[in-house]
Amino acid sequence: MPPIRKAVFPAAGLGTRFLPATKAQPKEMLPLVDKPVIQYVIEEAVASGIEDIIIVTGRGKNAIEDHFDVSFELEKVLQERGESEKLKVVRQISDMIRVSYVRQKEALGLGHAILAAKTLVGDEPFAVLLGDDIIDAKVPAMKQLMKAHARLKAPILALEEVDRSRTKDYGVIAGVPEGDSVHRVKDLVEKPDPSRAPSNLAIIGRYVLTPDLFAHLERTRPDRRGEIQLTNGLRSLLKERPIYGLQFQGKRYDTGNKLGFLKATVEFALKRPDLGQDFRGYLASLDLGDGRRRSRG
Repeated sequence: MPPIRKAVFPAAGLGTRFLPATKAQPKEMLPLVDKPVIQYVIEEAVASGIEDIIIVTGRGKNAIEDHFDVSFELEKVLQERGESEKLKVVRQISDMIRVSYVRQKEALGLGHAILAAKTLVGDEPFAVLLGDDIIDAKVPAMKQLMKAHARLKAPILALEEVDRSRTKDYGVIAGVPEGDSVHRVKDLVEKPDPSRAPSNLAIIGRYVLTPDLFAHLERTRPDRRGEIQLTNGLRSLLKERPIYGLQFQGKRYDTGNKLGFLKATVEFALKRPDLGQDFRGYLASLDLGDGRRRSRG
């Protein structure tokens, strides 16, 4: 099986959880400290060895294309001012990786978004990265999945144990452990009620998929909301070939909701050598409403 060269990044969602901030701005461009969320995920793809990114966009997503494009005017101003470090940062973004775009005219589910990238993906295995999940790991999470794929020659889903009460927010697998944090998938259920969830192993926003999935997505019927769910397409594919899940090593931040986004902002800021010490001191000085001051230590 050929190596993974391409990655699909679905970015056509409306971002309604972050309204009004996302009324005229893509949620993928919300800043996590001083970089947009999408950049963290693209950097993970680059660090994993991905060569081409296919971003599935929709209406109002032009800011994403602008971010990864060359900005001649900005570069000229920075060069004239002698701000070489800022100029280097700006150029690194546009030089980071080859980016292609495909339009999803309606946001009809994750499966539909991946199907929109079929022509650009071609007949080879590919990665999928979702922007809501930012994963801090020594070895990039996608690289961990790609290594598992190279060994198992099969689709690989990123897995994380979640509180059973939260299974209703995720796709969940029923699986059999096969060592080294790998599970052979026996079934997949989209957002099951906690009382009926087959496990608490949730599918997180990193996948290595094979091109035979596209035919199954094309046959997948829309759910009651009119969306084509990736989980249902994978469930169909499972009848024809093995699928595995990998419990990755690293810490995931769910930036798709406000509390998760705030937690990620605080923790990423604390890790920054240029901000961490001063920010930690500021947090320690806060009165959190009960008369006591608290520090992260």
